[in-house]
Parts: sequence; C-alpha cells; structure tokens
Amino acid sequence: MNLLDFLIPSAYAQAAGGAPAAGGGFSMLVLPVLLIGVMYFFMIRPQMKRQKEHGAMIAALGRGDEVITSGGIAGVVTEIGDNFVTVEIAESVRIRVQKAAIGNVLPKGTLKSA
Repeated sequence: MNLLDFLIPSAYAQAAGGAPAAGGGFSMLVLPVLLIGVMYFFMIRPQMKRQKEHGAMIAALGRGDEVITSGGIAGVVTEIGDNFVTVEIAESVRIRVQKAAIGNVLPKGTLKSA
C-alpha cells in the first residue's frame, strides 16, 4: 500500500454497455447562469448604485460645503475646478484634492461644533 492510495481513490473502467449520463445540455447551463444572476444582484448592481450616488454628490458640490476626503481630512470647499477641489482644513491652510477623493459632504456647521 502506498500513502497516495489513501488520498487519491483508484479509477476503474466502466462496465461495457452502460447508459450515458442523463441531463447533459440545458441543465449544465442553469447553474452558471444562476450564479451570474446572483453576483449581479448582490455585487455589481449595488456598486453601480453607490458610484452613481457619489457622482451626483460630486456634481452638486459647491463653495462653502463641509467635506471629508477619502483620506479622512475634514475641511471647507473654497474653490472648485474641473478635476480638483481646494479644501481649507485650518485657518489659511488649503490643500488641493481630486474631486473623486471627496468621500462625504457634511451638514452645515458640523466642523464648527467638533
């Protein structure tokens, strides 16, 4: 006896005249189609929805909005360009970040109360 005999089962030839396996064509396609449908509704669709909401938030961004970047920096928007936003994080301290780096728009007065 070899150690591999315990781990890998032996293969034996099929008896002559055996019936072919039933359920070949259509039933083999059901499981992959079902898995793709489940992945669409649980992964792809919610991600597209979040991306659409983020794009709408960026489009509605205006001067004076209080924002938090994806890096966790909180500040007030002072300038808006095509691709970049200038955020004032302290008195006379301004940084430029990409519009996509804006994570959240906070309600007015949030930074003053913190």
